[in-house]
Amino acid sequence: MECLYCKGQLHRGTAPFSADRNGYHITWESIPAWVCAQCGEPLFEENEVDHIQKALQQIDHETKALTSRAA
Repeated sequence: MECLYCKGQLHRGTAPFSADRNGYHITWESIPAWVCAQCGEPLFEENEVDHIQKALQQIDHETKALTSRAA
């Protein structure tokens, strides 16, 4: 596979993923991904993206429940 940014070769590995949203910051240190050997850019497959989105939705729900109690 070829990197979308620099055209380097992608290899299976892991990469960090972080998100700032809705009053919180979350970081996963090691998500399976295709990683460019040249520039280091990660490419996450659909399965990993789906799991990340589900986890963020759940955290959004719990964060809303926590912050609504403070108001």
